[in-house]
Amino acid sequence: MHLPLTKTDALFYLHHAPSRDGAPTFIFVNALTGSTDAWEAVVAPALRAQGFGTLSYNFRGQTDSPFDPALALTDTVIVADLERLLAELAPSRPILVGLSIGGLYAARAVLNGARVEGLVLLNTLREIGPRIDWVNNAMARIVEHGGVSLFLDALFPLLVNGDFAAQARPNFLKGGYAPLPPEHGHMNLMRNAAATDWTLDYSTLSLPVLVITGLQDRVFLDRDVVDRLYATLPDARRENWAEAGHLLPQEAPERLVASLARFGQEIRP
Repeated sequence: MHLPLTKTDALFYLHHAPSRDGAPTFIFVNALTGSTDAWEAVVAPALRAQGFGTLSYNFRGQTDSPFDPALALTDTVIVADLERLLAELAPSRPILVGLSIGGLYAARAVLNGARVEGLVLLNTLREIGPRIDWVNNAMARIVEHGGVSLFLDALFPLLVNGDFAAQARPNFLKGGYAPLPPEHGHMNLMRNAAATDWTLDYSTLSLPVLVITGLQDRVFLDRDVVDRLYATLPDARRENWAEAGHLLPQEAPERLVASLARFGQEIRP
């Protein structure tokens, strides 16, 4: 399905209402180079099997979500699109689940007034110091010169746990890199993401929040920063996963399903 935004732009989405009375709907907010595939492989179907609703979608510029090449796909655009998706589809008892920068977009939608019952932040809590600023800008340069495949070949083993990297290795390092043109969706997203303002007053998020951190993330994780930002959340619970890195829906999907289901049961109307 597609939600039309303009004459040229739309959001691809997959929406399933809860099959159990009163159950929440989990809305999955992608990472920057993510897609609905990451959620629909294991996590979303397993939650639906327990009676929960699910809604996965792709940002403008991601797979099957067309956009005007003249539009800068900034964080402001992405957050506004999420707010519109929620308003138009009106999912039952929504809980936002954001992976990486997707969690920042979800939190901003909440602070802008989106009516949701819970928020899940998967490897989101961070501050942009010199190291991560360098990484963010380098990622855009890598994609510009060699596409997403070069970006993944360079960073994937630093993002995930060792066993997962070893299993995935045959699918990587195959070469054939090619520059992405400036108008390509991934290039547009990556170019604009480097300028995203990550400053957020987490103490103003008054709804229930679940924070899950993969401790094997060797790119974005700063445990002192996570500890400090988490401490400001007024209604939060936390899980640290020693066996996982940054890409939790792929590395530990069954554990993620269990944690989301527990959180969904905990939140009452």
